[in-house]
Amino acid sequence: MLKMSFDMKRKGLQPAGLHRHVFNGQTMGTRYSTIIMSEKAQRDEELENALFAAVERVDKQMSTWKPDSDLMQLNRAKVGVWTTVPANLFKVLEEALAINRASSGLFDPSVGSIVDAWGFGATSRQPDVKSIREQLGQTRPPIHALLELDHQRQAVLKKAQVKLDLCGIAKGYGVDAMAEVLNAFDIKNGLVGIDGEMRAAGSKVSGVPWSVALEKPDYSKREAFGMVHLQDAAIATSGDYRHWVKVGSRTFSHTMDPRRNGPLQNNVASVSVIAEQCMTADAWATALMVMGAEAGLHVARAKGINALFLIRDGERLKQITAGPVFGVTSSDEQADH
Repeated sequence: MLKMSFDMKRKGLQPAGLHRHVFNGQTMGTRYSTIIMSEKAQRDEELENALFAAVERVDKQMSTWKPDSDLMQLNRAKVGVWTTVPANLFKVLEEALAINRASSGLFDPSVGSIVDAWGFGATSRQPDVKSIREQLGQTRPPIHALLELDHQRQAVLKKAQVKLDLCGIAKGYGVDAMAEVLNAFDIKNGLVGIDGEMRAAGSKVSGVPWSVALEKPDYSKREAFGMVHLQDAAIATSGDYRHWVKVGSRTFSHTMDPRRNGPLQNNVASVSVIAEQCMTADAWATALMVMGAEAGLHVARAKGINALFLIRDGERLKQITAGPVFGVTSSDEQADH
């Protein structure tokens, strides 16, 4: 759940006998981190190694930047041939297809060729004008019509040639994988994250939730927009400000709109979603951003999704919310991460 108090100034509380440990490192082109409260004074190397192994496993299976990842092997697999995939990748594909259906196709993990064409993929850092022109405006079949999953065999069948890109969900799943590590080590209270995707287990101390900063959607600098208090829940944000490309006088975000086979064009600066699992929050943040403020708000409220939309209104940012549990405090309160 998400604590709604706006006046929680209890910083640095640490009961006697508890020690704060931080584990972090590099993964998926960014950094992962874990904060736990433990009775042990010394760092747990076994836990540290397990956390690193969890995020590395996700990266090795789902990266589009690693030619030998299981996802890239699936992308190269022949049409009409069943391909066995690891359990983690199968689970993420299953969730991706479910949200693809629930979002009327607007969360689309089959946009890999568009991502590459606009210079956001591993193949090139520059837009490919020829490829962009060939794809822009073309009708796309829904991804759930192009893939078939066999749960018993844990296998995937491609019905057409498609380049899958799980960047809109894999990072969230990496956070969930770290949360599973904490659970396996019987750690009740911790905060795990990869970049801005976070998941809280329990609370920082008894009755005090974890404070998580929401980033201001600024193209030129990184600063906090506000704060949420998270307990036993995950949060993920999709935005137009982190990865973008300038073509002429126009700025295009890395988020792709499957309806036009090109970058998203609306006034939504970012969408943050709270859910039980971070991969679910991650995928829905992308889907709602693609939908736009009006349609996204309608869908979020209809489906009971807790979401915060930040809308660009000239030089100003407007915020609209869906769901009963989303609260934002002023950014002057210290974040745990």
